[in-house]
Amino acid sequence: MREERDYSLLAHNTFGIDARCRRFVEFASIEEAKQVAMELKEPFLIIGGGSNLLLTHDYDGTVVRSAIQGVTVVADDGDMLSVKVGSGNEWDATVGEFVRQGWHGAENLSLIPGDVGASAVQNIGAYGTEVCRLIEQVDAVSIGDGSSCTFTAEECQYGYRQSRFKNEWKNRYLITNVTYRLSRRFEPNLNYAGIQNVLSKHQISQPTAQQLRDCIIGIRNEKLPDPKVEGNAGSFFMNPVIGRQQFNLLLERYPDMPHYYVDDAHEKIPAGWMIEQCGWKGRTVGRAGVHCKQALVLVNRGGATGKDIVDLCNTIRRDVKEQFNIEIIPEVNII
Repeated sequence: MREERDYSLLAHNTFGIDARCRRFVEFASIEEAKQVAMELKEPFLIIGGGSNLLLTHDYDGTVVRSAIQGVTVVADDGDMLSVKVGSGNEWDATVGEFVRQGWHGAENLSLIPGDVGASAVQNIGAYGTEVCRLIEQVDAVSIGDGSSCTFTAEECQYGYRQSRFKNEWKNRYLITNVTYRLSRRFEPNLNYAGIQNVLSKHQISQPTAQQLRDCIIGIRNEKLPDPKVEGNAGSFFMNPVIGRQQFNLLLERYPDMPHYYVDDAHEKIPAGWMIEQCGWKGRTVGRAGVHCKQALVLVNRGGATGKDIVDLCNTIRRDVKEQFNIEIIPEVNII
């Protein structure tokens, strides 16, 4: 187990904010996780790869991170298999390993930053799929007594960028492993128009799993900034879901508005499109800005503080509310 005092979190957040914590603890096994869970006292903050985190000040408490590694097949019936992955594994490297092994289902989630444990907390999603469709179970230890727990995907109550780990279970468990149900039969999900366009450009009609992964990586690299070059946390806001009546009124005002069917009573509106309509795409305020290619992404232009990013966030939210009468909610965990 690794333990540090007065520790810089610069390497643990993709926004590139140089905040410090009073204590930093990293566990590398289930036994170490149990030890941490039994002695952990508030205040504490559980992080993954820091790709969904905005630090606004030094943290006067303990920051906890999993370093549990490993990819293990735990069940195999020939066509389908269950693969247990350590919560500290880097997510995209894990997807790459799945593809190399011929285990399918996660290709559309390629290049999403963060760790495996965070995938089960956040219910990461992109390009027509969400990780909850793959999750079979989540293993954890209970903070306080260190007891082992296993939860099914149904028990986690997954929704759009939501789970019980983000809500009533927040700060109650340390995730140790996540088991995914994968297929040996590759059935590509090509519903997203951008995927079809890229494949057509390369004259690929029936992609292999690696070709689909490469396509997704190319799309993300084109749209999203590299956090090593320009600090960011990917999509900063969740796409709002609105009622049918409000949607119909907006569609009359904006007939070209992109939208996605949720159910007969609701429609999803891209937050990035609304932010762009408000004139924010590519703009900079002080040391914080909005990415020039994707208005959903807020960026650290260099030397920005967490407060700079939050101030920009709040201004954008106000403008979207005034123009569209829609509240957009940050997806990023602001500390």
